[in-house]
Amino acid sequence: MCEGCPHHVPVPPSCPFLQSLGANLKEIFFPDDPLRQFKGESGSRRFILFLRYILPILNWAPSYNLKLFKADLVSGITIASLAIPEGISYARLAGLPPIWFLYSSFVPPMVYAIMGSSKDVAIGTGPVPSLLLATMLGKEVSPVKEPALYLSLAITATFFAGVFQMALGVLRLGFVVDFLSHATIVGFIGGAATVVCLRQLKGILGLEHFTKETDLVSVMKSVFSRTHEWRWESAIFGCGFLVLLLSARYFSKRRPKFFWVSAAAPLTCVILGSILVYLTHVENHGVQVIGRLQKGLNPPSLTSLTLSPPYMIVALKAGIVTGIIALAEGIAIGRSFAMIKNYNNDGNKEMIAFGMMNIAGSLTSCYLTSGSLSRTAVNYNAGCKTAISNVVMATTMMITLLLLTPLFYYMPLVALAAIIISAMLSLIDYRAAFHLWNIDKMDFFVCVAAFLGVVFGSVEIGLVLAVAISVLRILLFVARPRITAVGNIPNSATYRRVDQYPMAQTVPGVLILQIDAPIYFSNAGYLRERIWRWMEEEGNKLGVKGESSSLQYVILDMGAVASIDTSGISMLDEVKKIFDRRGLQLVLANPGSELMKKLDKSKILEKIGHEWIFLTVAEAVSACSFLIETCKPEVLVTENNV
Repeated sequence: MCEGCPHHVPVPPSCPFLQSLGANLKEIFFPDDPLRQFKGESGSRRFILFLRYILPILNWAPSYNLKLFKADLVSGITIASLAIPEGISYARLAGLPPIWFLYSSFVPPMVYAIMGSSKDVAIGTGPVPSLLLATMLGKEVSPVKEPALYLSLAITATFFAGVFQMALGVLRLGFVVDFLSHATIVGFIGGAATVVCLRQLKGILGLEHFTKETDLVSVMKSVFSRTHEWRWESAIFGCGFLVLLLSARYFSKRRPKFFWVSAAAPLTCVILGSILVYLTHVENHGVQVIGRLQKGLNPPSLTSLTLSPPYMIVALKAGIVTGIIALAEGIAIGRSFAMIKNYNNDGNKEMIAFGMMNIAGSLTSCYLTSGSLSRTAVNYNAGCKTAISNVVMATTMMITLLLLTPLFYYMPLVALAAIIISAMLSLIDYRAAFHLWNIDKMDFFVCVAAFLGVVFGSVEIGLVLAVAISVLRILLFVARPRITAVGNIPNSATYRRVDQYPMAQTVPGVLILQIDAPIYFSNAGYLRERIWRWMEEEGNKLGVKGESSSLQYVILDMGAVASIDTSGISMLDEVKKIFDRRGLQLVLANPGSELMKKLDKSKILEKIGHEWIFLTVAEAVSACSFLIETCKPEVLVTENNV
């Protein structure tokens, strides 16, 4: 067509459908190609590699030594000292007996140490999953009036959560968790933390009756409508413990070498509170205590699973929702610390590990566990080297279950409330919210929607609202892709968006448009209308300016169009017909392989003309400018058709 356009855009060779489908599915579900390590290996070697893949402990256990164990021993004991008071608090938050925390900190960490891929994640119960579990199960069954049924549903929900988490990992469906964006998680966890803090006013003030609702209005109404139940003894204890905890955290932040001060503060509060209660007998004056805890290791709970309607549906719903939240939180924690230490944390392996530990936990009287942010941070600061720190923590819990449970009798509940408030305040990440506002206002609104939904509605409303807004944003991005005008950067062959580069110059007689998304049925009509509007606006501009050369060519930069469906192909056909009626020539630049294949199969390539397909925008502009200077496009089109 023109001597200045040497590059030809070929049509890629066709690929069998099944082969193409297999390649696409592999890219979706196996982007990391986990089977590559088995290629070229013998049968026995493949079996060993398979065991190492599903049991990551086999990769580092052979080289484990005493030096590493010393570091893990210190870390494990440190996180155990933090986990005991925090975990008892979270068990009460979930509406479960305190002993269940000790159960949940024994078996699941052992399983994770074998199957988990993170060196730093400390396993335990968490406040947000605990609150979710209590909220979703508490609507159907009262933990006070029907404690046995409530415990059974908690075990069953943990079982379903584990099955769901493991299924996501085995089926490589981890991208489902990605629908919980960073903004969603920040807002949701912040809202849940706020609700948890407000509900601890029951323990701080020594209230005996309290609302089951979690929204701000109901909680505050419950607090101030029962002023006659307030206990000044309990309030003094609670405020004192809270000041101690916050002061320890502030000191540790200012002096990171003394991280152990913050880590030991909860246990210090528990010990100090227990001694004070024992000496002063304030349990007789409104300060509630835990009471007797049962000795012994986890009893089996297989027969406690509720696998028949109607309560099975309640447990299934609670298990899936809490499982997703716990999974997203745990994987995010693992990835964060893996990035700090510069090692790979396999998300699918983590899903399988979390799933297996919750399945095992549900069979041994445990409730939902995941990666704990506070304990993982302490584990990291204490110098952990491997997942053996979880084994040390679990061993500490085993010793506690066998020997030390009588020591918890005088533990004041107000100390646990103060511990929860202290932990929750660190989860309200207002800095992250300000960061979202500065970078992406829409993400900020998603964050605020999640926060307000939880605080003024419920945890389910907040979660659904945030996910719905995030999904709506994705749909809008797909259905309303950006299409912008492109111009030439002076003294170069580079073409960039005019709105980003004001110095970019338009080419007389040529309109260059860049489509920034794949073309599907959902956006084909919108793109057709936008191209038409751009064409009209460009024609009007040239008429107003009185330029001698009218619009003759429209170049579509297809570099970002990774895929296209039949609706997109039809749209291009319609655009071509519209341009023909207006005496304009459609030109495509930088088309991908899939686009070229479908243009060729649909015969649209013949209608456009292969000579009007260019490798780059620069080559397309060069050809169009050459033709504008030498001949009229109508003549050239007629000659090509002939």
